[in-house]
Amino acid sequence: MRIAYVCADPGIPVFGQKGCSIHVQEVIRALHHQGATVELFAVRWGGDPPADLADVPLHALPPVPKGDLARRETAALGNNYPLRAALEQADPFDAVYERYSLWSHSAMEFAQSQGITALLEVNAPLIEEQARHRGLIQHQAARRVAERAFQSATAIIAVSEQVKQYVTGWVDGDRVRVIPNGVNHHRFAEVPFSQSATESRSSTFTVGFVGSLKPWHGLAHLVNAFDQLYQRVPQARLLIVGDGPERDRLEVQLVERRLQSVARCTGAVLADRIPELLAQMDVAVAPYPASPDFYFSPLKVVEYMAAGLPVVVSDIGQLRHLVVHGVTGLLCPPGDENALSIALERLWRSPDLRRSLGRSARRQVLARHTWDGVAEQILAIARSEPVGCIRAAMHRL
Repeated sequence: MRIAYVCADPGIPVFGQKGCSIHVQEVIRALHHQGATVELFAVRWGGDPPADLADVPLHALPPVPKGDLARRETAALGNNYPLRAALEQADPFDAVYERYSLWSHSAMEFAQSQGITALLEVNAPLIEEQARHRGLIQHQAARRVAERAFQSATAIIAVSEQVKQYVTGWVDGDRVRVIPNGVNHHRFAEVPFSQSATESRSSTFTVGFVGSLKPWHGLAHLVNAFDQLYQRVPQARLLIVGDGPERDRLEVQLVERRLQSVARCTGAVLADRIPELLAQMDVAVAPYPASPDFYFSPLKVVEYMAAGLPVVVSDIGQLRHLVVHGVTGLLCPPGDENALSIALERLWRSPDLRRSLGRSARRQVLARHTWDGVAEQILAIARSEPVGCIRAAMHRL
């Protein structure tokens, strides 16, 4: 099957190190593993492709200028014309797979006009997210783009149930399939527990976090909970992997709490280094705060679990379905720093529990949440969507 993968979002360097970048690479890689031929259409590369993706044909879309927001929005919207032209000039495809972006509609409309399957992957309610965190001028135009893209898609792939609920405000729910994010299990060896199980409590106990340091990741809660833990467990250490807008505030908070000597912030790291950093952790966390709009399908958590780490995560959104409390990890009320601290101390006290949770987590992820499994579902949808579904979608417009 020949697939055009489209990423028209100027905020995603497709060969970069951001979580969204890794997501694009892994979907393409997994589609290859399933025998599909993929060509990539994108605005921003972010570097050279990894060696195993070096043979993917690349189609560059015009760059979107930085700076003035109105100009940036207009340029991104204007990219629909060269994107459509690039798709028309390429050899015929069997399907178009697009990562939904704020201003792109022409790829789905192209697929619809050609009578081929149009799959739209939706990772977030981008209009609301953009308006809240980065600024949005042409709000109504963004809604019109979303309507055109959603209505033209043969099927929509949502990464969480919460994203599906959002999308069903635009289209019938039977056109939306939920496929959570996966993990490249080949990258993650199981964390060895034999040593930690026999260590005395005088050894260090490392609490780890991986991800972009964004406000909604609950890092302030993590520092406060770790501070409580450290008062009771002087062997505790904190390892934060990643960079982002909250880093300066995080480092100030660590100094204020006098934790800088027992905490390490790596800054941005290459994706290839993540497995070795996970191997330095005894437990990994995702301390999301309470939010009525939690829609994420966190890559970090499935990677923690694939590495065989015990996890402590907020009991919120998709995480409460991914992690079975007491079986594949521990759940805590969102934003409850005391509960998080107690859960971490519980794991410090019980190496056997850490080992059991980590092994169960790894088994679950390898069975249900690999990128290869995601690609199998994508291709099954693509092959099962008859042209009649596309025609019906055209009549609904």
